[in-house]
Amino acid sequence: MVRPKKHLGQHFLNDTNIAQKIVDCLDKQYYDVCEIGPGTGVLTSPLLNQPQIRKLKLVEVDKESIEHLNNNLKDDRLTIIEADFLRINISDIFTSPFAIIGNFPYNISSQIFFKVLENRNHIPMVVGMIQKEVAERIAAPHGNRTYGIMSVLLQSWYDIEYCFTVHENVFTPPPRVKSAVIRLTRNNIDKLDCDEKLFFRVVKTGFNQRRKTLRNALRPILPNIVQADNEFFSKRAEQLSPAQFIELTQVVKSMMSENG
Repeated sequence: MVRPKKHLGQHFLNDTNIAQKIVDCLDKQYYDVCEIGPGTGVLTSPLLNQPQIRKLKLVEVDKESIEHLNNNLKDDRLTIIEADFLRINISDIFTSPFAIIGNFPYNISSQIFFKVLENRNHIPMVVGMIQKEVAERIAAPHGNRTYGIMSVLLQSWYDIEYCFTVHENVFTPPPRVKSAVIRLTRNNIDKLDCDEKLFFRVVKTGFNQRRKTLRNALRPILPNIVQADNEFFSKRAEQLSPAQFIELTQVVKSMMSENG
């Protein structure tokens, strides 16, 4: 039997105990589940052993992996979608809310999370195995040096839990870094108390020059910010919590209106 090749920066998990531990992180209340990049199906098999899962859809771009999955997994609840998750229309997967799980390819994990953000009202939970540094960054509290754009944006709409660290020797081929599993659970915030489009812009602009104070970093948005009198502007982006970034966005919006 031909084993699927490594693709898109993915390292295949070969430890069934770790696979079960990842699946156990998934909240049992979700009946529809999408697995991203199933590869050899090491996560898929324990997922199919969860009786509460009503539908399981696998999104896989690699043809060899798809052939392997079709030859080795048979279940009426299972659907294999040959597609790139980053390009697929979410409504093509499920019409109702669904959970996401997967051993995410390292080089597109950030893009996967940004796509989750864009579709946050359809995705109440995500359990993902990613590079340890990225997991730490997403879960980092404000004031931490790893706290950044993804931290603020994801924490604004999701509760983040760093579940556990995964050693590199449980993968084929072994990556050069450790991995980690994190869980994102949608919070009860439907809409931020600010202009959400501007919020994204303020967060990204603030961290573009993270060593500078926001008075300097936000000049591309507010050219007249030098004269502004607000305590936020004397801080660096990493010092502000998601809630404070919402307040900052309100301040920026008000100043933009005043300046016409």
